[in-house]
Amino acid sequence: MNKLYKTAVITGISSGIGLALIKKLLNENYNVIGTTRSGKLDDFSHSNLQVISLEATNQESRENAIKEILAITTDIDLLVNNAGIAPDAFSNQPDFDSFTETIDTNVTSVIFFTESLLKNIKTGGKIAFISSSMGLLKNAAPNGTAYRISKNAINMYAAMLATRVIDKEIIVTPIHPGWVQTKLGGNQAPFTTEDSADGIYNAILLNTASGKFWDITIPGLD
Repeated sequence: MNKLYKTAVITGISSGIGLALIKKLLNENYNVIGTTRSGKLDDFSHSNLQVISLEATNQESRENAIKEILAITTDIDLLVNNAGIAPDAFSNQPDFDSFTETIDTNVTSVIFFTESLLKNIKTGGKIAFISSSMGLLKNAAPNGTAYRISKNAINMYAAMLATRVIDKEIIVTPIHPGWVQTKLGGNQAPFTTEDSADGIYNAILLNTASGKFWDITIPGLD
């Protein structure tokens, strides 16, 4: 990795928005440490990219991933929590198993992964959470009970975290990435993953209102 570049840690880079975002950051001269379940990334490699294994809901896996990250670097400029699931996004009826899996993956694991790296985020650094406008109270609807609640919880955590890291001038941003052409969004979505990655990068770069929700589909903060 290039010692002159900034360093980003990103979860969930195997496909979709995560994969597009690491390519964007590499083009913007970042060293990138990305996570996948397998610890591998098919069909893409880069001299400034290192891929490590993370099964977010497994505590031992999280601890091992943290050790690997800190063996590579102890100074992180940007942390992007991208990994997440949405098994009930199109269902109106809550299901216990998918509900608990979603909360564990999208909330509990994200919070404790972030907390484990918090002391290694540099002064003036950035923390981003790929959230969703589905988690906003004004957008309440019958479907996606677990998914909506999980994103609402992450929006709250981001706002709370912003107050804790203010002395280090760390900017915390929960981001709606748009309706994107992924497995969840479908082919009819108006945004490509590259469009979304560009919008997310701009949010990370431009936001100065720490803890505030950013929707890439509208100018500025929501």
